[in-house]
Amino acid sequence: MDPSALSALDLVLAGLAAVAAGAVNALAGGGTLITFPTLTALGLPAVAANVTNTIALAPGHLGATLAQKRDLAGQRARVRRLVPAALLGGLVGGLLLLYTSERVFRHLVPFLILLASALLAVQEPVRAWLLRRLGAHAHASHTAWTPGGAREAWAVLPVFAASIYGGYFGAGLSVIVLAALGLLIDDSLTRLNATKQAIGFTANGAAAVLFLFSGQVHWVAALVMAVAAIAGGAAGGRLAGRVRPGTLRLVVVTVGVVVGVVYLVRG
Repeated sequence: MDPSALSALDLVLAGLAAVAAGAVNALAGGGTLITFPTLTALGLPAVAANVTNTIALAPGHLGATLAQKRDLAGQRARVRRLVPAALLGGLVGGLLLLYTSERVFRHLVPFLILLASALLAVQEPVRAWLLRRLGAHAHASHTAWTPGGAREAWAVLPVFAASIYGGYFGAGLSVIVLAALGLLIDDSLTRLNATKQAIGFTANGAAAVLFLFSGQVHWVAALVMAVAAIAGGAAGGRLAGRVRPGTLRLVVVTVGVVVGVVYLVRG
């Protein structure tokens, strides 16, 4: 895109939104519900805004994955099975986005935002349910968790399907993936969360690489937002003990619902 499409003030606003998104992602998740509407409000076409947003927030996904690298120990076979499905799904989702017309995507935007808001709203109940389920299983089996098994192999299918959504829009992907993993894989929530991060990074990263060559990226905004999101993530990490994630999540969900309804009303 033409760098002149956004003014200096617009870039400052995009950067501030990315700082907020980075902090929110570090504390509760849902940063895309801040940055994507900001980019469209600044005048970027919806598809270009989504593409730019995906590239801008990609470094944050990498950071989250590296932060949980230790919890991936002993999961090599699982990662080798699921990451290719996430990679393929992310590419499919990215291609679907690039082949979606601006008009059609703008009609889908309010529903995507409302879906992402709903996923973020159920994030904590899903996590609590998984803790109960996995805890009950561990108590019943009295055995150590080990990757593998016929049921675990079926996780490839929902991971692939969720990654298509991740490559297409992405907000709320972690909730879908974690729920699917918890249903089909018997392991600790900490280890499943690390696997989820690797899957999310792969799906979003695959789409981001595809978008690099799409001609839809507003590069100045993407670079400004990437730096700002990293700074916001670092700040969010320092605030982790002072801010209640549940409260912040409620704020983000409320903002997402309001934004989604506004898009829906405006058509």
